[in-house]
Amino acid sequence: MTSPTGAEPLAEEREPTEAEKGRFTDSPGGMDEHADDIEDDDGNEEDGSRDDDGSEKDSEDGESSDDSESDDEEDDEPVLKYSRIEGSVPEILKKDSASAIAVSGNRLVALGTHAGIVHVLDLTGKRLKSYKPHLASIVDIEFDETGDFIATASIDGQIYVRSLSTPEFYTSNLKRPMRTIALEPSFASRSTRAFVAGGLAGSLIMYDKGWLGHRETVIAQGEGPIWQVRWVGGRTTGSGGFIAWASDAGVKVWHVGTKAVVAIIDRPAGSPRSELFKPTLMWQDESTLLIAWADYLTVARLRARAGAATNGAAQMPPYTLEVTSVFQMDACVVAGIVPHPLPPEPTASFPEHEDDGKSSHSTHTNGTVATQDSKRPVPPIPHRRHSVQIPSAPPLTTFLLLTYIPPPSLLTAADEAEQPTDDSVSFKRRAAEPPELRIVSRTTGEDIANDVLRVREYEKWGCNEYSMALVPGEGDRLYVVMSPRDLIIVRKMDKRDRVRWLVERGRWEEALKEVEDLEPEEGDDLTVEAIGQKYLNHLLDEEAYDKAAALLPKVCGRGKTKAVAQRWEEQLWAFAGRGQLQAVIPYVPTDAPRLDHVVYEMVLGHFLGRDLGMLLQTVKSWPREIYDVAAVIVAVKAKLEKLEKGGKVEKQEGGNVLSRQEEVVLLMECLSELYTANRQPGKALPYYLRLRKPNVFELIRDNNLFTDVQDQVLLLVEFDHELMERRKKEQKEGSKQVSSEAIKLLVDNIHSIPINRVVQQLQKRPDYLFLYLDALVEKDPHLVSEFADLQVKMYAEFATNYYNLEQAFQVCKERDLVPEMVFLLGRMGNNKAALTLIIERLGDVHRAIEFAKSQNDDDLWEDLLRYSETRPAFIRGLLENVGVEISPVRLIRRIRNGLEIPGLKDALVKILLDFQLQIELLEGCKNVLEGDCVQLVEGLGRRQSGGFWLSATSKCPVCSEPLHQQTSACGASSLTLLFLCRHVVHASCASGGNHLPLPTDPMMRGIGYGAEPGRKISSTIAFESMIRPRLRQGCPVCHAKDANVAGAGDYSAEQATSPHPSRPVGFLGRAR
Repeated sequence: MTSPTGAEPLAEEREPTEAEKGRFTDSPGGMDEHADDIEDDDGNEEDGSRDDDGSEKDSEDGESSDDSESDDEEDDEPVLKYSRIEGSVPEILKKDSASAIAVSGNRLVALGTHAGIVHVLDLTGKRLKSYKPHLASIVDIEFDETGDFIATASIDGQIYVRSLSTPEFYTSNLKRPMRTIALEPSFASRSTRAFVAGGLAGSLIMYDKGWLGHRETVIAQGEGPIWQVRWVGGRTTGSGGFIAWASDAGVKVWHVGTKAVVAIIDRPAGSPRSELFKPTLMWQDESTLLIAWADYLTVARLRARAGAATNGAAQMPPYTLEVTSVFQMDACVVAGIVPHPLPPEPTASFPEHEDDGKSSHSTHTNGTVATQDSKRPVPPIPHRRHSVQIPSAPPLTTFLLLTYIPPPSLLTAADEAEQPTDDSVSFKRRAAEPPELRIVSRTTGEDIANDVLRVREYEKWGCNEYSMALVPGEGDRLYVVMSPRDLIIVRKMDKRDRVRWLVERGRWEEALKEVEDLEPEEGDDLTVEAIGQKYLNHLLDEEAYDKAAALLPKVCGRGKTKAVAQRWEEQLWAFAGRGQLQAVIPYVPTDAPRLDHVVYEMVLGHFLGRDLGMLLQTVKSWPREIYDVAAVIVAVKAKLEKLEKGGKVEKQEGGNVLSRQEEVVLLMECLSELYTANRQPGKALPYYLRLRKPNVFELIRDNNLFTDVQDQVLLLVEFDHELMERRKKEQKEGSKQVSSEAIKLLVDNIHSIPINRVVQQLQKRPDYLFLYLDALVEKDPHLVSEFADLQVKMYAEFATNYYNLEQAFQVCKERDLVPEMVFLLGRMGNNKAALTLIIERLGDVHRAIEFAKSQNDDDLWEDLLRYSETRPAFIRGLLENVGVEISPVRLIRRIRNGLEIPGLKDALVKILLDFQLQIELLEGCKNVLEGDCVQLVEGLGRRQSGGFWLSATSKCPVCSEPLHQQTSACGASSLTLLFLCRHVVHASCASGGNHLPLPTDPMMRGIGYGAEPGRKISSTIAFESMIRPRLRQGCPVCHAKDANVAGAGDYSAEQATSPHPSRPVGFLGRAR
């Protein structure tokens, strides 16, 4: 077969010999004389070919055979082609070896190793992620349907399920070596997150997620080790799904819906031990199960049981299993099996059957349905050549088998293999044969193709070291063959392989010459354009991306036909799959041909993640019709929101790193362009304003966006004044004054932008409000009639640069405008004159008080009191408005004797009532405070004087050792200290506690400790007074909290040598 250029051949194709054509043989009970002759011949040939003491003639025959096989490889058309997965694989397998493999529908490869590491690769060998979930060999690995979750089982006793895109993971340690694991269909989309696993413990356990974590359901136990389990869904058939597993007892199928075993397929009679040749299960579809067990192949078909809903079948499972075919291989075992579709094979010639239906073929190939008293289907007799057509069987396919040739002695029954034989001993000393990949007819059982795979170091490996996985999903049929040192992709070759051979070998001139002589066929890819595309793929493999990109216009061509567009799209996707989209983007056509919108969106998505500057440039230059603008807006807006919320700033193309603000600005510019291109100027307006684009006013006028700007008046005016400042700096002296375009826009469109709404938003900026009202007065003074008072304030505050205050005062004085004169005097700083006008001319005590409050001048208050001494109305007004600014005592003392003040009594009563209310509030607050203090003090006294409950299991919060023990782990002292904070610790755990006297110390008797009961309290108090000064830091737990140590401290030199260094002083008793 084929291999990468310059590498040794991965496979050697050869015609099967007569012995190899008999890989599938009849069982001993069904053989006739002719079959016996074939078996004898095969056995002799095998012995001769594998005899260590073979003659020189045998060696010469082998060499000539190798030469003929090499010639056949050059001349014969292959059925399959092979290529090693390179990339990171050689480096990974240089120091480690592969042990399990799985492939997802999105073309990701999960490779498990004997070191317990999982490597996630793509089919080119590029390592995407690696992690180590196990400490020993991974024996089984599986993807979910989405390719996001990976499940692994290891001989270290653990199972591990992990998501590649989120932190979600599940793990369980079963304490016994595991052998297999399977995820439920649609694992990522289901809340149960169910999976099933088994191993050498002999239990098959289902785990499904509940409220309190994963719960365990034992499906099977006591059947010996569980070697493999596989789970298939029932989405198409509506069956609810099935679980099949292989143990020493055989293969069982369990219906998930009814939680019942549907059928049991016994282990093949005479099969070797399972640990030598592990069984393999493969669900071809939702109702067809392929079983490979050592040298036996079994095909089983699930069917709905007829009348399952009737009373008679109420106790039977709703499904039954029918064994449709059983094959036994000759002198080899199966390491992997997958269905392999091929074009329809020539119809096999079947012997004519008599009407009585007694033909042995029809009997042993149909298989029988499980009887009512047994779940075991009657297996058909293993056969080799002929099989009858089964009306309800699945669509006919072939088998693709990964086989291994063991010593004949190992292909014996388990009980027969217990005693070592001469053959087994010689096998240990002999190098292993390379594995073979066979395509086997499902109807005749004969080899269609037989290739020897020259994997690296094949002489070291056994059958269980090999594995094969089908790449699921639509498209090209791909398989991945795994050995401990190799990953090989297996692809199906089409009929016109000659040209493809030349292309694979890089002989481009010969390939083009050959393809010119071929007549084009509909849907054929062997054209000049197709060969050019192959050349491009060669350049991509050589990583000559720039050269390949420059060749695209010539190879893909120009035009508006669908074929041209398809060629462009295929090449662009090829570049994207290799992560080299930036090389081909300059050559992407936007017209003639116009590609699918997804391609253009992919380019924009590439720029969105790697080069925001090019994204903006591309959005401006590309026609809006060629891609989905709304979809791009959603993606750009999502990234903008992520950045504004503090998301990570990504590195740009070429290693440039933009600041967060720069990326935000570029994204906002992209959104403004995209919204404008999508005819949504109203949504683009906020970004124009935030970006301070000068053409924002043109955008508003051209698209009549006056209603959209109603709630963005302040932002619009602020932006306009920034533009005005820029223009002022750019203009020369003596030029015309710059006017506010925003104010003009608001004034000209008062019907779309109401005046009330503008005034409300501009209240935060009175200077802008002044300009707006002034512009309205120039247009029509009647427009601001309801804002006349506000306008006066605005003019007074912001128009001082335009008129003289003294001249304005004279004008107001001539017209006797007293309020205006008061305001102007206040602006000029003549507060006393202004207060005099209020008192003498206006006689408004409330206005005088407000004026004094606004000025916050004590002298002004004194003048007001002095002016009020002879004015009873003012005195009464001051009495009614006394507060923080003026004391009522100060005012009352200034009242002259005999002065008649109307309403004085009521004013004084109000003052007294207010002060009485204030006194009552203060007394009430005082009573509440005293009550709370008493309650807290009593509670503190009860807690400090009350007893403290301890149990036999109570532990010291510092060292976490029991308090009731003769000798503490922290020291030799058995003294226990109870602090007022309610913490109880060993004396040795407190700073200075190691030097405290013990209760048994003779000196303690001198103070009466331990004497008669009458002196017990006094002696305890004396002892407490003695030890209190020696505790330098008090309670160690509270000290650690106060020092913000949070579980770590150094209270004494003795604790530095504590026997529990992982539990420092201050540790609060919880494991870290």
